[in-house]
Amino acid sequence: MGRSRRTIPEELLLLALDPTTGTTAQPQSLDLGLAGAQLVELALAGRIAPDGDRIAVVVPRPTGDPTLDCALELLRRRGAPVRAVHWIGGPRLGLRQTYLSHLERCGMVAAVPGQMCGVLPTTRYQATDTEISREIRSRLDSAIRTGVPPDPRTAALAALAHAVGLGKHLYPGNEGRSSRSRLRDLIRHDPMGGLVAHAVMDVQNGAATQPRRGPATAARQAGPGGRPAAEPARAVPMQPRHGSMARAVVH
Repeated sequence: MGRSRRTIPEELLLLALDPTTGTTAQPQSLDLGLAGAQLVELALAGRIAPDGDRIAVVVPRPTGDPTLDCALELLRRRGAPVRAVHWIGGPRLGLRQTYLSHLERCGMVAAVPGQMCGVLPTTRYQATDTEISREIRSRLDSAIRTGVPPDPRTAALAALAHAVGLGKHLYPGNEGRSSRSRLRDLIRHDPMGGLVAHAVMDVQNGAATQPRRGPATAARQAGPGGRPAAEPARAVPMQPRHGSMARAVVH
């Protein structure tokens, strides 16, 4: 996988950056979205594939992107397909900072040090190449305006933008209501993006611990008196830290 193309996690983060304040919109759900965006990028690279509501590794070969390869290796170590909600809902310590630092090294954002309440050191991030952000936004606007099915990468980005709540950031107010609705509708154009986006929303709604079961499965797992038997807890994959955060980031 070449590094000439921006990854979906990078594009999602650039969409979320507020050009005025240097903070990220929807920071809590954005963390979930970045984990989901990694899955979509790995799927587009042919490394993983959906298996129902689970994610299966089909080609464990590294992509060349260290952050994506870390996620791929963790998925591979599971040995069996993992539910998307369990993966996305797991701790992702430092993932947003990892991508912010990467964008800074690539010259796409600049770190601006500051202070909160005149005491606590903070860091905000300003986009340095607004043309890149405009190009990303233009792809979404075009898909929303024309109604033409977008390419899989843009469709997945739109699905994740909706899932993490960026619609109100990108298309604010009453005048943006129809655009937000069409952004939501783009979720149907990419199966993997749709699966991941729904998983992100499920985690936010507290559904990560509620596995979907059909009636036959529920009956087999029922305990005495027809009550569902307790399901063994699943381990949630951890995202290793990519170095310590040198600065506090205010969002």
